[in-house]
Amino acid sequence: MQVGLLGHGVVGSGVRRIIDDMNAKKNACLCIKRILVKDENEMVEDRMTRNIDDIILDQDIQLVVECMGGKEPAHTFVERALESGKHVVTSNKKMLASYGDELFELARKNGVKLLYEASVGGGIPWMAELRRIRRIDDIECFEGIFNGTTNYILSRMDAEGCEFDEMLVQAQSLGYAERDPSDDIDGYDVAYKTALSCLAAFDCYVDPQEIPVWGIRNITKKDMEYANEHGFSIKLLGKGEKKDGILQCSVMPCFVPRGGTFASVPLNYNAISSVSETLGKAVFTGQGAGSLPTAHAVVQDMLDIATGADIAEHSITACSVDESTEVTCYIRNCSIPVQYVSEKVDADTVITVPLSYAKLKELTDNTRGVMVIEVKK
Repeated sequence: MQVGLLGHGVVGSGVRRIIDDMNAKKNACLCIKRILVKDENEMVEDRMTRNIDDIILDQDIQLVVECMGGKEPAHTFVERALESGKHVVTSNKKMLASYGDELFELARKNGVKLLYEASVGGGIPWMAELRRIRRIDDIECFEGIFNGTTNYILSRMDAEGCEFDEMLVQAQSLGYAERDPSDDIDGYDVAYKTALSCLAAFDCYVDPQEIPVWGIRNITKKDMEYANEHGFSIKLLGKGEKKDGILQCSVMPCFVPRGGTFASVPLNYNAISSVSETLGKAVFTGQGAGSLPTAHAVVQDMLDIATGADIAEHSITACSVDESTEVTCYIRNCSIPVQYVSEKVDADTVITVPLSYAKLKELTDNTRGVMVIEVKK
């Protein structure tokens, strides 16, 4: 199968390397014919082009692999590929979470596949495992560490007793965090991945902007010390549950018990768990990012398409997030009315009574420097 590859950055170059190596071993059913690059200085071989039409209009190319990142022009290019009757594999969680409803419908109308294993969990086969579980069980719920950048920062703060800003700079120096880390540290990256997990687990398309989100930007050494004193680690978790037709999901830092499933997940690793009736709780752990682990997931999707693997199609329903779920939280640097306070930790910090996500947003939105951490019971 002839392939058009969009993007030759961290993930795209990894995909090209794996496919070319497979061809060198003479056992590949895939061949990259064209590679779309952004800049003239990236044009280092004959396959490379800066014109998307060289891929979209090429009748020999049956599969387009999008590894560009960002919403545009990735969304437009994927849309054109599907309209042209080409299968698409993408690693782009931001684009797919934002436009998934229309793109999956477009794929269905044109009789082609749209696969996205690498968009959540990097090298962890999270989407594939959800599909396997759903052949037998309904997924009841999932939760996990979906972002390696924030897990690295929190792990290092915990281990070294350092402040957030110092660990962020270290993560950036190692390439774990972007120059602008907002999507990661403010929780939006996890919201995109949580939305896509809801799609795979529950057939629910949810706008990631509807998901209640709290990030880790304002976490301090003081919060880490409180966690340690009470036998906890702090992890940023994305969660989703569908019960009696009602969808609940969120992204927020949580106190998790030391010795529990997530507390020991190190550095930039991810760990995600699902719960279903006959399998019970299953946990999937591995590299959540990086060139070759993510490219490995992309190529697995490519092989599924090239070999005609039987992949169940989504029957997607647009869903709204129910914000009535109640959580108990540790809140610092926010004036909380006394009726919502269960315990006063110090002059700046309280433990709340159980509050709905809607009420929690009302109390904490637009408060500079606020830190919200769920106290898991």
